[in-house]
This record gives sequence, C-alpha cells and structure tokens, in this order.
Amino acid sequence: MRWRNVLHIIGALCACVGLTMLWPLLWALWYGDSGVQPFLLASGLTVASGAGLFFTFRQSGIKVISHREGMAIVALGWLVAGAFGGLPFFFADTFPTFTDCVFESLSGFTTTGASVLSDIESVPRSILFWRSLTHWLGGMGIIVLSLAILPFLGVGGMQLYKAEVPGPVPDKLKPRIKDTAMVLWKVYLAFSVIETVLLMFGGMDLFDALCHTFGTMATGGFSTKNNSVAAFDSAYIDYVITAFMFIAGINFSLHYLMLKGRLSAMIKDPEFRVFAVLFLGFTVVLALSVYLGGTYDSTADAVRFTSFQVASILTTTGFATADYELWPALCQAILLFCMFVGGCAGSTAGGMKVMRIMLILKQSYQELFRLIHPRAVSKVKLGRKPVSDDVIRGVWGFFILWIGLFMLAAFVVSATGIDVVSSFAAALACIGNIGPGIGSVGPTDNYAHLPQLAKMALTLCMVLGRLEIYTVIILFVPEFWRK
Repeated sequence: MRWRNVLHIIGALCACVGLTMLWPLLWALWYGDSGVQPFLLASGLTVASGAGLFFTFRQSGIKVISHREGMAIVALGWLVAGAFGGLPFFFADTFPTFTDCVFESLSGFTTTGASVLSDIESVPRSILFWRSLTHWLGGMGIIVLSLAILPFLGVGGMQLYKAEVPGPVPDKLKPRIKDTAMVLWKVYLAFSVIETVLLMFGGMDLFDALCHTFGTMATGGFSTKNNSVAAFDSAYIDYVITAFMFIAGINFSLHYLMLKGRLSAMIKDPEFRVFAVLFLGFTVVLALSVYLGGTYDSTADAVRFTSFQVASILTTTGFATADYELWPALCQAILLFCMFVGGCAGSTAGGMKVMRIMLILKQSYQELFRLIHPRAVSKVKLGRKPVSDDVIRGVWGFFILWIGLFMLAAFVVSATGIDVVSSFAAALACIGNIGPGIGSVGPTDNYAHLPQLAKMALTLCMVLGRLEIYTVIILFVPEFWRK
C-alpha cells in the first residue's frame, strides 16, 4: 500500500469539497443570513487541509493506482468528505454535537436523507443549501466527479471507478475513464437542469427548486420544508418529482444510450423492465388499497400519493407527501419490501439493487432445476447474456454481508434503548440509504432523539450502504494490508 499515493489523492478530493462550499457561501451573501462566517471558516480549513495533504505527499512517476489503493481512497475519501462536510454545521451551531454534524453531512453525501434536524425552516438558507448540495455531489459520486481531473494528477482512475460506481458490473461507456466520468456527469447535470426548470414552472423559487432537484436526482430526500414535499401541496410538483425519482433510479448508462437515440437499449434491458414493473405494480396495489380503505376520497389522490411514495421508497429517495404509517398494513409491508430492493445498478439509488435480486432469484431457480435435472448444463443469464460465476459469488457475498451488517446495526441501536421496530427500521433505512423508516424514525419523525452510539453506528451504515459494503469492509480484512 503506497500511502503517499493514497493521501495525495484524498488531499485533492478534500480540497474539491472545500471549494464546493463557496456555492452556499454565495447564497449566504445573497440572503444576508448567518452562514457567511461558518462557510468562510469551513471552506478555508477544508481547502487548506486538502492542499496540505496534496502537496505534502505529491510525488512523480506514479501513473497507476492499485486495486487496493483504489478501494482505500474511496472508503477513506468518503469519510474525510463527511467529516469536513460537517464543519459548516459545526461552525453555524446547527447541532449540539460534532457527531450530529457528521451524521447530517454523511447522510447528505451518501444520499441517505436521514436527518437529525428537527426544525428545518428555522435554519439559515445557506446551511439548507449546503445540506442539499451534499446530496447532489454524493449522488453520482465525489470520486466519479474527480475522475475528470485525476489524469491531470498523473494517476489512472479505473480502480476508483470500480470501487465507487454502485452495482455488480460497472459500465465503462468510453475507452478513457475520464471520458466516462464526464458522460455520466453531463447526463446527471442535464436532468438536474430540466427538473429545476419544471419545478420553477410549478411555483417553486430557484432556491427551493435547486434543493429539491438535488435531493431528487441524487435520490437523497433532504427538503427545505419541515413537511417535506407535502408543504407545497401541489399535484404538479408531486408528479414532476415522482417522474424524476423514477429516472434517477434507472442505470445512468441507459440514459446516455437513450439520449444517443438508442431507446431500444433501455426497453430491452431486463433490469429496467423489472424495475418498471415493480414501480407500476406496487403503485396499482397501493392505490387500490388506500382508495378502497377510505384513506382518500378520489382515485386521483390515491394514485398521486401512492405513486410518489412508491417511487420515493423504491429509489431510496425518502421524500414524503403522506404519512404512510397511517396506510393499511399491506401498503406498509410493500414499502418495507421496496426498502430492501432499491433501484437499478448504476443509478444513484441505494438498496440491494434490482439486478442483485434478479440474479439471486435466477440462481436459486437454477439450483432447483439442477435437483430435477442433475446432468443438465445451464448458466444464469440476464437477458441473453450469461453471467459469470464470479459475479454470482460476489452477489451472494454482498447479500450475506448486507443482511449480517443490517442485523448487527439493528442490535446495536436496540441496545441503546430504542424499541425493536424503530431499531430495525433505522438500520434498514440507513444501510439502504433510504432515510425515513417506520416507528420513531418514520416519515414524520427524524433521528435527533437517538443516542450518540446509535447515531455513530447508523453513520457507518450509511457509508457501508453507499459504497456497497465491500469497499469499506475490505479495510477490516487482515489480508488487505499484507504485501
């Protein structure tokens, strides 16, 4: 492990995070709120720390980073970003402890959306903008963003891309990894601009439109209102955000191909088809359930609120327009299942990912088939393409680790005195990067009441979920550090 190389790149990432703090500083100046000094201090300290690491450990002659170094950079880079990202909250006295500041920061960067902020509308708007901006930066990934500049640092980036991009098989759209990063960010930026404009047509001002776009495209869920999106009480806004949450839950490689005129690539993609069927199917079932149960008086309202909530939970965004804990038990059970599934691989969504669920089910069926036909030779396929045994093993390993760490986190939270339902819901919501859960961390509640130990455990869960377990947990394997 060449630590000089690792710290050199982490320094560059840290400096980039510090520079992004200048954007909310402009809002602080525009609104004349109390965020000016906190952002000046936070940005200065972050840039100085990053520059110090960058220049102290700079060296010549290193052109390729190893697989292990790539994973170390990603895992440590996110932790560093979360720690420094909490400085604006700390200097602005937004939270009573630095643990809460880091919790909110990493909840943003990991696009989880779990919050310890009780009265959102009382906070300076510049702080709220930074809170939402961390979503947008973390959505496509600080690492992927930095891949566009890593060639100028004299290092290759494919190792970082493999460690950062969610999903079992990262798609390399261009021969050069820098070009791939730029393609992904252009698509991400294009959809963000379109949604912002559409939300402004619906009556939002630029500030609210940007913040909710950041939360939507990153599938994060931070809002500028105490009542989340429900505060706007607009069917138009609900449907716009629902559409873009669905878009954000799809593999961004498919968006690129669609924009290049290859719509058939999206339609033929088996993961997209399953994702679309789940969204539409669950929306129909929930809409019928809440309408027949008398929760809403019209089918229009039933479809509006259930489609929004299914999209929000299935894509792990976490926005809310209704308290789904008041819905029938079947609806809550379906939404709980959506928390496990998540969005598509290669999207900004969290959860296990639709592709992994598909592969697990296909491989399980294949085992049953072999019991009936022991001499048959068959392969697990996605569409018409066979899936390698290495990918299958990786998926099963991920599944076991995901469930094991989810259970462990739930036990830790419950050990702090939190009830069992809320403990398991909080662990699931954080490791799945969902945000709201059920119980005392439901859609109308937050995480502020949890003990510090529970918050620290859930913070680690958010990072584990965002970096898809392996990239973080590998740091605790002794063989990783051996030559």
